[in-house]
Parts: sequence; C-alpha cells; structure tokens
Amino acid sequence: MHNTSDCEDFQITLLPPMYGIEFCLALIGNVFALWMLLLKERKNWHTGVVFSCNLVISDLLYIFTLPLLVVYYYNKKNWTFGTFLCKIERFLFTCNLYVSIFFVMCISVNRCVAILYPFFTRSHVRPRHAKIAGVLIWAIVMALSSPVLKFADTCPGSGKTLCQAYCNYTTDSQSHFHYNLFLAGVGCAIPLLVTFASYCSIISVIYKNCNITPLEKRKVTIMVASVLLLYVVSFVPYHIFQIGFMYIRMHNIYNCGLYRAYQVSKGLATLNMCIHPLLYISLIDSIRLACCGKSTGENSNCDPL
Repeated sequence: MHNTSDCEDFQITLLPPMYGIEFCLALIGNVFALWMLLLKERKNWHTGVVFSCNLVISDLLYIFTLPLLVVYYYNKKNWTFGTFLCKIERFLFTCNLYVSIFFVMCISVNRCVAILYPFFTRSHVRPRHAKIAGVLIWAIVMALSSPVLKFADTCPGSGKTLCQAYCNYTTDSQSHFHYNLFLAGVGCAIPLLVTFASYCSIISVIYKNCNITPLEKRKVTIMVASVLLLYVVSFVPYHIFQIGFMYIRMHNIYNCGLYRAYQVSKGLATLNMCIHPLLYISLIDSIRLACCGKSTGENSNCDPL
C-alpha cells in the first residue's frame, strides 16, 4: 500500500518535465501553424482554415499558462501566483480541452460534408458559416467552463498554498463530480461519436472512389487514424481517470494506482496541443484530395472548401 506522499512524489516528478517539453513543442508547432495558415493560406481562406485558426488561438492561450504549472509542481505543489491566476489557469485548461474537442469535431464534419456532398459544399458552404460556428463554439465552451471559476481556488496545506479544482471537500465534492460527469458526456462522448461517424463515412466514400490511388487512400486513412488517436490518447483517458479518481475521493477512498494513472492522463490531455499542428498541415491536401483527387501542389480547378 502506497501512502499519499509516495503518490504525490510521482506527480511532482512526472509533470514538470512533461509540461515543459509540451510547452516547447506546442509553442513551436502552433506558431508555425499560425504563420502557415495566415500567410500561406491567406488567399485560400476556406472553412477548414477558419476552424484551424480557432484551434491555434485556443492552444496559444493555454500554452502560456504551462510555465506556471511547471513552477508549481517543481516547487512541490506550492502555488505562488495568487488566486486569480489559479482560477484562470484552471479555466483556460477546461476551455482549451473542450474547444479542441469541438473544433476537431467541426473539422471532421466539414470534411465529411465536403466529401459526401461536394456540389452542395461548393455552392452553399462559405467561410462565414465557419466563423459563425466558431463564435457559437467559443460561447458554448466558455459557458460550460464558467463553473470552474467558482470551484477552483487556492487552498492552504502543510505550509504551502495549493491550486486545486476545489477546496471544500464537504460541500463541493459531489457537485464538482456531477459537473465533470456532465462535461465528460456533453464535451467528450457526444463529439467523439460525431467525429467517429464522420470519419467512418469518409473512409467508406474514399475507398469506393476508383479515381483515387492506393497511396492517396493511405494518406487519408493515416489522417483519419491520427484524429481518432488524438481521442484515444489525449481526450478519452483523461475523462475516464478523472471521473474514476473523483468518484473514489468523494467516498474517502484513496487509490495510488488510479491517482498515478490520472496524473499521466493530465499530461496526455495537454499533449493535444502538440498534435494539432499535424492536423493543420494535412487539412488542405486532405480535403482537396478527397474532392478532386489532387493535392494543393497540383494545378486544379477545384474550388477551395
């Protein structure tokens, strides 16, 4: 049986280097992606670029809070940045997580509609529709994330200040558990099902199209697999272990194995910011390839989607 300090030692050993590496990779990748989308694609501002730019903005907003967490865990969980920044860090993490999930879903649906209904897409789907969808997603996610500003707080503990999801275990544990259960359903499970259904449709159409070569089909398959891998590695484990850990803590049970798994899943949840730039790079060619059988490097009369 491990004691609490052993489990926390695992956390403060794992997370500082993990967050530090993710900060460097995500910053470089997303700054490059922003440059690519704003400069290289400024004449081809289609719906996919609009969704991707929203993802970049979300990632950059949260990336700059990672150094605070590195310092926090390096100092053995002593938060020295005040209550306001504690709440903002927790709020931005929640926003980034669900903005990422919703925009990945939008990109998936956008690709699916473009491939299944190419003539409808060229005639009726415009960048302004993606901008409206983007505003709605930000508004919805910020509303869903707003309870975090109430729950998150700095808490005294063993001569140091903790930045935690909530401090009052007596009054807040049950309501916070139900809130996170709701987020897992609405913010992860439903978008996952929509994304999975979209990509199943894409794969079905691509492999029935005789004009697309086996190599091009493999490229699309790899793109689809990378998005599903994003869910399997980054989004789903975090929600499963978070709900499990909160449930046993609500019932005053402490399981070190589950606690460690939850800490690993927290690092993997942040990893999504490092994977997103790979999706942006594949975005232009994948849509054009699916609709026209041509990449952006080839001359094509296909209208941008």
